[in-house]
Amino acid sequence: MRSLAIETATEACSVALFESGKLLDARHEVLGRGHAERLVPMIAELPDKGRADVIRVSLGPGSFTGVRIGLAVARALGIAWGAEVRGYPTLALVAALAQDRDPEGVTVCMTGGHGEWFLQDFDPGCVALGEAVSLPPAQAATRGARAVIAGNRASELAALSGDGHRAIDILPDAKGTLLMPGDVFTETLSPLYGRAPDAKLPGA
Repeated sequence: MRSLAIETATEACSVALFESGKLLDARHEVLGRGHAERLVPMIAELPDKGRADVIRVSLGPGSFTGVRIGLAVARALGIAWGAEVRGYPTLALVAALAQDRDPEGVTVCMTGGHGEWFLQDFDPGCVALGEAVSLPPAQAATRGARAVIAGNRASELAALSGDGHRAIDILPDAKGTLLMPGDVFTETLSPLYGRAPDAKLPGA
């Protein structure tokens, strides 16, 4: 049984191929932009061009374009290979990577849209405590955080929050998907936006 993990929700683009729970090969690049151009070639560089029985793909929250690219590729490969496709929240992946280093509760803090940050708290074992929220940095600082803060805005939030916080500056990496519990993965392949849409219906 092989599984392919795809992570494209942030400036990092990564893929990882596993067999029977062991990593076969992986790619991780910090691109900023260009996921659409690099994702398929990165998969093709993996053994057997990444072919797998199960595909795990990030649902966000994160870059709207990045999440859509990852989902489109996962769906297309799922059809071509007859593979099962499952989605997972990016913030849960960051929490799992952080807890692999420091097995405590963690607040994940990642770049959001319009200058805001995505935040979500997790108990040990990658158990989410409530939904992800999107807040301006000033509000994020007064919201409260666990002693460990992880993500690409971890150091900034730790500095704003005062003493007593340890920052783990980290981007999501597809290699970490094996660290997450099975109930994190879902058949519902809908993007997680983490914030209300900017567009409003007339009269709403």
